[in-house]
This record gives sequence, structure tokens and C-alpha cells, in this order.
Amino acid sequence: MQSPDTIVLRSVEEARDEILRYFQPGPAERVPLLQALGRVTAAPIAADISVPPFANSAMDGYAVLGADVQSATPDAPVTLRIVAEVPAGGMTDLPVTPGTAIRIMTGAPMPPQADTVVPFEETDEGQADALHAAGLVRIFKRVPTGASVRAAGEDVQAGAVVVPTGTLVRAAEIGVLATVGAAQVAVYRRPKVAILATGDELVDVGERPGPGQIRNANGYSNAAQVLAAGGEPLQLPIARDTERELMARLDEGLQWGAELFLTSGGVSVGDYDVVKKVLMQRGQMEFWRVKMKPGKPVAFGVIDGVPLLGLPGNPVSAMVGFELFGRPALLKMQGRTGWSRPTLEATFTGTLSDRADRRQYVRVRVQQRDGIWLAHLTGEQGSGVLTSMMYADGLMIVPEGMTLVEPGTRLPVMMLNWPEVAPDQSFGAADAGADCC
Repeated sequence: MQSPDTIVLRSVEEARDEILRYFQPGPAERVPLLQALGRVTAAPIAADISVPPFANSAMDGYAVLGADVQSATPDAPVTLRIVAEVPAGGMTDLPVTPGTAIRIMTGAPMPPQADTVVPFEETDEGQADALHAAGLVRIFKRVPTGASVRAAGEDVQAGAVVVPTGTLVRAAEIGVLATVGAAQVAVYRRPKVAILATGDELVDVGERPGPGQIRNANGYSNAAQVLAAGGEPLQLPIARDTERELMARLDEGLQWGAELFLTSGGVSVGDYDVVKKVLMQRGQMEFWRVKMKPGKPVAFGVIDGVPLLGLPGNPVSAMVGFELFGRPALLKMQGRTGWSRPTLEATFTGTLSDRADRRQYVRVRVQQRDGIWLAHLTGEQGSGVLTSMMYADGLMIVPEGMTLVEPGTRLPVMMLNWPEVAPDQSFGAADAGADCC
């Protein structure tokens, strides 16, 4: 592949598509049901029984023959003889015959021949003049035949596939899988991602920076992004700008079984040549300039058979680069067929001016007001202003060629977050975040 001195200029889509060619769904593993949450199924799951397995009552009430209650009114109630009671979890072989009723609880199996349930609210249940002591119940309202009865197999038929291969397992899928006895679920394995921050200027989060030093924010923000995307991160120790140390860190990741290396720093034109040199020595690497801001310099290739995505060292650039290139790769490795964030069109409330030679990803807070989505800047947009990401609900996409974005301009926003709000608030990030930036 090409020398880092001959750096290719690519669009975001070209870079993403080339990166994704290297990734396929990984191996499957069987996990306990709750551990499947947020994972993608690697095999179809069929129902071992029908759900519900028997016709049952949807209400607390009386199981009756529908024909017996069609004439019931408040002024002329129908009186039926109570012959049994069926609690939830119980059952009876006693049939309902004309003129009789069986008291039944929600979820209890329907008695033989009964085809309708009259809710307690439509009877004299609980009334002072109830006839229960005499074994009778009065029905005050006509109830359609079949009312409040759940048919056997109403939800799921035995043998039917309830969760196909490639399904993202959410809370609802967990519930359905529980009803069909799926105590273990085959899902795609979480990708193992080795995270490597490079630079002599970096110290770890627990250290106080000395002169010319900064804390390793990228290692932690990228690890958090990997976790959020379903991956399993390994934070390698910071690699100093020496060939020996960088080689050692790569070996640690390989020994751990990394399926992707995610590095930050050392891929732009002005960075130390040692990073580019080591990557070229250990594998087949491409060094690109991507027509985007922030995050122009990107490296991608293979180190000893393992893909490596090299992101810029500026913290916002590293996070945006992961969103556009790393996250899609991780989702594809987990069997996901869609990896794009949801996008909405919003009206910009600020002003931006910049060169038009590349697409911009502007950090914005999103708010809905009077049925219109509004996008507010989260503050200074420099690639080193990490708080601009902290306050962002999404990335507003300013197309290549647009040099001025004025108030009222409508642009797409790639949503990173859909924040919960109090009932009396409009949609959007907390006001405290807005005040900070």
C-alpha cells in the first residue's frame, strides 16, 4: 500500500465503505437470556409452546355462555348460578352450562364450554345486596360473546420463529424469549477492541500533568464509545513515541486476542514519523485525508491480520472519527445490518462560517419547540474542545461547499443521544448544559 507521504483524499462515504469491507459478523456464543440484552441473535429462535398455551381469562370476572347474557340490562339483570371458582394457576373440569357461571381470575384457564367473561364491574360483585350468599350472581350489562377471553396461541403458535437471526435483542424480545423457554440465546460475540493512545505528552487519568503534559482523555472516551457500541475494550498502556514501546503495545493487544486496534494520535502530517513507521513495518496501512471536519487525518489497515483504525489525537476528532468509522465496524461485527444513527432535519439557531472544502460535523443541542426541531451550538467548535461533545445531542452536518450557515438554515442532524426530559420541558439537553457553553 501507499507510503504515508502520499496521502489519499477521500470522502466520508468512501472511507467508511472501504473500512467496512474488512469486517464481517464474528463467531456466535450462547449466553443466559438476560445477557443477550443489546446483542444480536445469531440463530432463529422458535416457540416450544403456544402462547398462551390455553384459552384464559383476560379479566377478573365470571366465565359464562355468551348467549346467557345478551339480554342483560341494569333494569333487567340476568341471574346465573355460581358453580365453581378458578384462581390464577388453577383450573376446573366442571363445564359451564346454560344458566350457570364460574367465578374466574385473570390468567386462569377457561372452563369447558365457557366462551365469554363478564368483568366484575358489570355484576353485583362487591355490592351490599349481592346474591353470592345464595350462590347467585347478577349480570347488569350485555357482553359480546368471546369478550375478555384470550385464545390459545393468540400471541405465538408452537413451532413458529419468534425471533429471527439478526434481531437486536431489546427488553421486549427478552420477554418474548422468556415465554418460549429460551433460557440460553445464541448471539454474536462482543468484538474485542484494543485501544491505544500514543504520545510522549500523555499521562493517565490518575496522574497530575506536568509541564507540557495532558491527561489521556482519548483512551477513556474511545473505550466508552466501544462499550456503548457493544464492544469489549482493552485500554492498553500509553505508548511513548518510540518504536520499541509502540511495538510492545501492539503485541499486548495481539496476545489479548484483539479483533480491532483503535489508536489515537500519530496519523497526521505533523505527527512523529515513528507511529507511521511502525504501522507500515507491522502491516499493510493506508493513510488518508478524509474530507471532513473535525477528523481529517485517518489511518486504516491490517496489523498481523488484525484491522487497525487510526484516529487523530485531538479529542473531538477522535470521537467523531469513531462515530463515523469505528462504530459502524463494531455493529457489523455484531451482526447488525444497519449502523447509521437516526437523522432529523433541524433549524439552526446560530451562525457559522468556514472554508467549504470539506463536510463539517457541528456539535449541537437539539430542542423541539412548537413542532419544529431547533439545533443550538454547544459552544466553541475547536477539535480540542471536548465539552462541545459532552453537551451535544447530535452532529449537524454542513455539506461541502457551504461556507456560511445563517440562522434559520435547515440541515440534517445525526442524533447521538435522545435525552429524557421532565414532563414540563421541551425536548433537548438540560438547561444547565446550555448555560455552560
